[in-house]
Order: sequence, then structure tokens, then C-alpha cells
Amino acid sequence: MRKSARYSTLAAAGLLALSSLTACANDAASTASTGSGGKGDGSGTKVKIMVGGLDKVIYMPAMLTQRLGYFDAEGLNVELLTEPAGVQAETALVAGQVQGTVGFYDHTLDLQTKGKAVESVVQFSRAPGEVEVISTKAAGDITSPKDFKGKKLGITSLGSSTDFLTKYLAVKNGVKVSDFSPVAVGAGATFISALQQGSIDGGMTTDPTVATILDKKAGKVLVDMRTPEGSEKALGGPYPSSSLYMQTDWVNGHKDTVQKLVNAFVKTLKWMSTHSAAEIAAKMPADYAQGDKALYTESIKSTLPMFTDDGVMPENGPETVEKVLKAFNTNIQNADVDLSKTYTTEFVEAAK
Repeated sequence: MRKSARYSTLAAAGLLALSSLTACANDAASTASTGSGGKGDGSGTKVKIMVGGLDKVIYMPAMLTQRLGYFDAEGLNVELLTEPAGVQAETALVAGQVQGTVGFYDHTLDLQTKGKAVESVVQFSRAPGEVEVISTKAAGDITSPKDFKGKKLGITSLGSSTDFLTKYLAVKNGVKVSDFSPVAVGAGATFISALQQGSIDGGMTTDPTVATILDKKAGKVLVDMRTPEGSEKALGGPYPSSSLYMQTDWVNGHKDTVQKLVNAFVKTLKWMSTHSAAEIAAKMPADYAQGDKALYTESIKSTLPMFTDDGVMPENGPETVEKVLKAFNTNIQNADVDLSKTYTTEFVEAAK
């Protein structure tokens, strides 16, 4: 990761051993806005946000907001850090290392069952943006999630949202979670390598990894959840995923700062809804394209339908997430989750 050019890249990730994918937050690379409101003095309110993979298209609003200058415009000095999986980003938040996490909303429900009050303050998406891909070699044996039994399926890490969704697809299709082997392979180059080498038969990942796999003809799409329609088909409803979530106590004690953050993100979501994939790609760090601007632009185009244009939680979204988690998560099954405490619309309503 570079400060203006040191972002972690998929190529760099490929050089890591798979075991290093669970690196702690202290090892995360970061990039910061000036927080100057255009003054250039870096005197704005400082906020650290951990992102579950800065170069993942599903979390694109984080970096794009910084690149568009919207954090600065709100007088915020935002430092964006990155971890390879959402579950590590979640851990950094609970540990107090950061003030916010850009990750999947479903973690707020899981954390509530563990006595942690965390809430989404702005919802980036209405679909997971995830894709279950199957290796070219295994494509003949796996034609639906009903064939997951006995297979090795890649996820970013145990306890991640890719882990959650893989388990749901299995259970929904009559396969017990004990009947297949989840394998933590991260995303990007490490995921692709595992797929090509046969370490996994398939797995769940996002763009730009999906676009690269298809371009290399290393695998094919089995379940596509990059659109609201795909989410409805696979999960039975809208599935709010990418969001900015924060500890409720911190939100209540720093409402002015949270409002500024939400203002900035809502501006970005509106900007995304009125610009093409090519225009969005041009605003992102050049190294995110990995030398193939056309392929990177295509990966953004494929994922764009998942995003909201106003940051509002989609209707019935929390209920869909709870249903999915209840299918396999014993913590959720045995708990009475208060969905109203897992998100707030206070700040997005004010941002309008």
C-alpha cells in the first residue's frame, strides 16, 4: 500500500502466504485525506476507518469518497485502513483501534448476540455483490449449491460474510455446513491461485477478482449476487451488505462527526448513480486496475447495481439478513435480535 500510491494490490497479496491473511489491524496499510476543508492544513476532525479490502469494488465508496474530496469538504481528516477480510475489520472496531468499519451489515447482528452494540449509519448497498465461482476443472461436478457436499469452498476468512453466505447457500440447498470444507484464501491473487491449483473447488468472492477469473477462464459463475435481482433469487430478498458501521456509544457521543461522514458518503453514492463505470474507474487509484483498465471498468459496471443512491437501508433488508443468518448461525437462532438497534436512518435522512 502506498500513501498516495502504496495501496495494497492484488499482486502484492499474491505474494503473501495464505496464513498471513489474518494479519492484525496494525499491519494494515492506510491512506488519509487532509481533513482541511480545502485549507490543506490537516486540521480537520480525525477519524480512522477500517475497510474490509480497499480495492474491492463492493467497498469502492470508501476510497472514492476520499478521491472526490468529500471528506475534506466536510472538514474531516479520514484515515482509511485496509484488511483482507471483513471479520478482521470488525475486530479492529470492537478493539477500539478505529472509529468505523466499512464492511457487511450482517456483522452488526452477529455482534449484538455477543453483547456488542454496533450499528450501520449509512447503507451503501442492497445486494451482497458476492459471486460464487467454480473452478473450470470442477464445473462439471458442481452445477448448483446442492453439489457442495464434500467440496472445498474458498472464503476470505472464517467468520466473514463470505463464510456466512456460503453456509446459507449450502443449507438452503440441503447441504449441512459440516458436509463441506470452508477454506480461508482471502481475495484477489491468493483466491485465484487457490482456484487454479485445485486447493479449492470453488468459492465466494467479489470484483475485481471475479472479472479476472472470468478473463483468465479459471472458473465460471455459479451464483451471482451483484444485483438486487440476483440477491432476491439466491437469498429471498434484498441483502444490505456494504455499509459504514460504528459502535453505538461512539455514534451517540460524536453525532456531529458521524453526520459529516454520512454527508460525505451520501454525496458519493449520488455521484456514483449519475456517472458511468469508466468515469468512476478514472477516479480510483491507477494501481487498482492492475494494468487492465478495461477489465477493471467492466468489474465496476457489473457491481454498480448493488449500490444505493441515498444511503438508506433497503426495506425488508434487515429481515432478509436475519433470516439468512438464522439458517446456520446458532448464536442468531438462540437470540432475540433487536433489528432496530443494528442500523439508524437518522443521519442519512438529515443528509438529504
